[in-house]
Amino acid sequence: MRIKPQLRIALIYVIVSVLWIWLSDRILVGILHDEQALYLAMIVKGWIFVICTGVLIYWLVARDLKRMDRVNERLRDGHLQTLRVLVSAMDIRHKETGDHSERVMRMATGLARLAGMRGQALRNLRFGALLHDIGKLALPDSVLIKPGPLDPEEMSIMRTHTRVGHDMLRQIEFLRDATDIPFSHHERWDGNGYPRGLRGEMIPLAARVFSVVDVWDALSHPRVYKPAWPQDEVLDYLHKVAGSQLDPQLVKLFLANYDELVALGENEEPEAVLLR
Repeated sequence: MRIKPQLRIALIYVIVSVLWIWLSDRILVGILHDEQALYLAMIVKGWIFVICTGVLIYWLVARDLKRMDRVNERLRDGHLQTLRVLVSAMDIRHKETGDHSERVMRMATGLARLAGMRGQALRNLRFGALLHDIGKLALPDSVLIKPGPLDPEEMSIMRTHTRVGHDMLRQIEFLRDATDIPFSHHERWDGNGYPRGLRGEMIPLAARVFSVVDVWDALSHPRVYKPAWPQDEVLDYLHKVAGSQLDPQLVKLFLANYDELVALGENEEPEAVLLR
């Protein structure tokens, strides 16, 4: 039978404490016959006991926490691999080019890192970027892969995917904090986006970061409704919409590190590099 970590720590503490008290008392009584010296020795022994058991408990707890962190990391890796399979199937249905979702996830992670995002915020961004269009699973093919402009009714249906994606991810505990991008990546810096019409820094940072990458990717690769744009036209467009559609500082940061970010999108980096 496997002992629970908290019970194992308690048992080790009790055993060490009993042995220390019993053995140290016998030793001190055996070698010290002066009551004053014995009294002082008992005080010193007590402080040694407190310090040593504190160090022991710290080591035991730290060891178990590291073990749990490794287990959690394996769970996160498993979740990510499962989501990648789902997203790959989703990209095929959307008729996206190549590994669209993986590519924008890598580039958005790189840009977010340059913007100062770290730790859990960066991990949430990765999940959100990978699942940015998860709400499109609820859209009919007649709208999703229509080879041409959408009419007003179809556009209204298309715009529901942000809220649908948000509601879907909120039902999954480990993805509840990764909804900023699926919900807000179509918001605009000038407040003319959807679904909530957020403006400027009211838009979550993760969504602002991702929007820059997503716009670049949408223009740089062919879609069912348009061919790919030449790169000089794409970069010119990013300059033009900085401050209206996109966060101008993030566009500047993207363009300043353009070659590095494009290379990151084309060549998958190790996990540790992406989350550093």
